[in-house]
Amino acid sequence: MGKPTRWSLEAAFDSIITGLGIVIIITSLSYGLGTFRRPGPGLYPFFVGLSIVIFSMVILISELRPQTRPALFNRGDVKTLLFMIVAFCLWILMIPLLGYVIVTLLVTYGFCKIMRLEGLWKPLSISAGTALFIYLLFDYWLYIDLPKGILG
Repeated sequence: MGKPTRWSLEAAFDSIITGLGIVIIITSLSYGLGTFRRPGPGLYPFFVGLSIVIFSMVILISELRPQTRPALFNRGDVKTLLFMIVAFCLWILMIPLLGYVIVTLLVTYGFCKIMRLEGLWKPLSISAGTALFIYLLFDYWLYIDLPKGILG
């Protein structure tokens, strides 16, 4: 049986961050959310606050669970981390040349393969869905021009 859980400094910090996310959500509602076609000034802060609450609650729950601590990194984890760092650097360097959407599609596919997602269709559908969502969110809904690269 594991050790009984107790509140640590990290758990207290996660609780504060959860409260901050709730304050962001409440404040954003006063700005007005608008619609997806015409987003209001509170739509983006609302989703940011919601994300903060969800992720901090997940971290808080995992922090409060009793757990044994395995080794921090093994050789495979370090290799995966280095590949992810290289992929991020390539993503940043290739955006001006190929454009944001194409590079996001390629790098997301690479991330899926680095994280050993099996098959062809799963990584391809995840990367295509991510690229489509990025395009719709920024170019279509928010009217923010992303680097087009060779397409522009």
